[in-house]
Amino acid sequence: MTVTTSTTTGVAPVDTVTLTIDGIDIAVPKGTLIIRAAEQLGVAVPRFCDHPLLEPVAACRMCLIEVEGQPKPQPACAVTCSDGMVVRTQLTSAVADEAQRGVMEFLLINHPLDCPVCDKGGECPLQNQAMTEGNGETRFDGAKRLFPKPINVSAQVLLDRERCVSCARCTRFSEQIAGDPFIELLERGADQQVGIAQDVPFNSYYSGNTIQICPVGALTSALYRFRARPFDLVSTQTTCEHCASGCQLRTDVRRGSILRRLAASDPAVNEDWNCDKGRFAFRYVESDERITHPMVRDGDDGALRVASWPEALDAAARGLRAAGRRTGVMTGGRLTVEDAYAYAKFARVVLKTNNVDFRARAASHEEADFLGSSIAGARMTTTYADLEAAPTVLLVAFEPEDESPIVQLRLRKATRRGSLKVFSMGAVATRGLAKLDGELVTTVPGEEPRALDALSDEGSPVGQALREPGAVLVVGERAAGLPGTLSAVLRLAQATGASVAWVPRRAGERGAVESGLLPGLLPGGRPVSDAAARVDAAAVWGVDSVPDEPGLDLPAMLAGCASGELSAVVVAGLDVDDLPDSDAAIAALDTVDFVVALDTHRHDVTERADVVLPVAAAPEKAGSYLDWEGRDRPFGQAVRHAAVLSDARVLSWLATELDVDLGLDTLDRTRAELAQFDAWGGDRVSAPDLAPADPAQPSGRELVLAGWRALIDPSVLQDGEPYLAATARPLVARVAPRTAADLGLADGDDVTVSGPSGAVRRRIEVVPMAAGVVVLTEHVHRELGVAPGSVVTVSSGGLA
Repeated sequence: MTVTTSTTTGVAPVDTVTLTIDGIDIAVPKGTLIIRAAEQLGVAVPRFCDHPLLEPVAACRMCLIEVEGQPKPQPACAVTCSDGMVVRTQLTSAVADEAQRGVMEFLLINHPLDCPVCDKGGECPLQNQAMTEGNGETRFDGAKRLFPKPINVSAQVLLDRERCVSCARCTRFSEQIAGDPFIELLERGADQQVGIAQDVPFNSYYSGNTIQICPVGALTSALYRFRARPFDLVSTQTTCEHCASGCQLRTDVRRGSILRRLAASDPAVNEDWNCDKGRFAFRYVESDERITHPMVRDGDDGALRVASWPEALDAAARGLRAAGRRTGVMTGGRLTVEDAYAYAKFARVVLKTNNVDFRARAASHEEADFLGSSIAGARMTTTYADLEAAPTVLLVAFEPEDESPIVQLRLRKATRRGSLKVFSMGAVATRGLAKLDGELVTTVPGEEPRALDALSDEGSPVGQALREPGAVLVVGERAAGLPGTLSAVLRLAQATGASVAWVPRRAGERGAVESGLLPGLLPGGRPVSDAAARVDAAAVWGVDSVPDEPGLDLPAMLAGCASGELSAVVVAGLDVDDLPDSDAAIAALDTVDFVVALDTHRHDVTERADVVLPVAAAPEKAGSYLDWEGRDRPFGQAVRHAAVLSDARVLSWLATELDVDLGLDTLDRTRAELAQFDAWGGDRVSAPDLAPADPAQPSGRELVLAGWRALIDPSVLQDGEPYLAATARPLVARVAPRTAADLGLADGDDVTVSGPSGAVRRRIEVVPMAAGVVVLTEHVHRELGVAPGSVVTVSSGGLA
């Protein structure tokens, strides 16, 4: 029998070699490792150091097999197949079996037999293989090596050095995949151990992956350590709710509480990896600030008090009925696809308004037109595979390591292979860009439109690179706050033939676009202004008509609250700290007559609501997200909370109180109805064509603000996770050498950065970057009251 395998999809023929493994002939692509070929036959060669996504190193020697013609056993993880090769594994070769047993005996000389207390016990490759390839008795009668334990290689990763078998999986992952070589194998021989430089912690956004791929329990999680055994856990396939990467996860629950998350294998999206935020930030589900019962504002003292569901729904219905169409619906970017659709339908069918927007951040009409013309209804036009195969990628208003960490890993994979060149348009070359060996297109915030138009010139080296087939323009949501940038992106794409990918920061934003959570878009991406689209939507929804009046976007709704144009708002998951002027948003909500809040946690918005309705957090319900590609990412319910329901269920109850059958009381009904919009044709929104605004003109001690929100930030979804919070990167202010000299500043000085609403204190880092700019590595809208591209003042010293 001959087994033929291929790693291609039939696009082009592949050179193959034929070999024999345990008496079975197999043809595999040239360059295939023996261990991979054996796997295709169902032969499990034992291993510790081998991982299909890491470069082979043959460190552990556990995979020794017999190759005919070779004088000694060979490592199956490091030897490639050749034509006519005859291989015998431990199943058919006494030589291979003896070699593997010998290696296991050496590994167990110093490895402690502490399986009953080791976190890896029950799911440990060493434990399993010691039973299959090991001996029942030991010949070693000396003392095992001992180390003080555990040591913190970071705030959340603990190391028990005596368990390490020097497989180098953790160090290879950190260097090859993440690009964070903070950990290394130190010493030699029996003294070899994983270590870090003195006073330099393992500060990586991807450090949790080393815990998962460690085959022996040497690396453990500070959060999970000693809390459960694998057989105590109930596992559910879930999707990360933190960003638009769409990582598939495995959520492990014990007695109703989430104890850990692991990256699930999904070759098309996150491969075998995820970031630390997705892995560790789940304790917010049990936060002290969780809302688990409805609340209404008492008329006597104006305080919120716990109420029954019937009382709270009745109060909400009375307030919304009184406001009529002078109502707005403001949601954040965290909603599932199904919940986003429920809000879009609730606004049009129940409240009879197009005043609906999910963009709880800097937003613009230009962005709405961009999303309607180029993103909505255009699923999977650019994918992770396209990024990895692209010859050139230009990043615009997008920092992948902080804003979509899996995009960063896929770009790094391609750049290490030498097939991709990455350019980034910004004020400073970031740490993430350095890992991509990328090149900075130095641009002062606000000048992006002109810089993009300049790349359309065929004489521009970057523009030439973008004309190569397969080139991609990756634009982040921050472009919405830079007038003219999205229009210039589309012009550049048309001039060069490059495709455009939009990568928002929140997990629910792409789904919100497709579900109709924009004032000018119906579900499926068809414009509200299209009469045929309104007729079709009305038919799906079983109503006579859909409102055709232009709706207000979120900034306009907040202005309408303050001016009296709106009498009531429905607010869901709105994080005011994301807004350019958080204080003004709070003031607007203080002014409006009636606020209904649907949320998971108490915060500034819920404290101003007249009625608060609790809704389920992502792990407490089933649903789906759309990742930035537009790929459907369904997930199951990991934990159950009897007192909270999905947003769609709560909205259905509220609609009933308003004498409307929303028809979205089950997940299946919601998905079936939304699917009717997927096949829509018809017209789309016209592409934006906005001229660039005049850039800011700072003077004196004024600088232009640049920056982005760091991955590890003080958001509500990180509540209750101190180990992750301790890994946040230092908050600094970066300026160019010329700027520092002009202001009389030196590296390490303390400065105060001031805006219209307040000021923050930061330590200065002087780095090569655009002059006249100060970079704050997180948005500080609430403190400063401005967004990137605005002018701020920098003064010496700290806050008074």
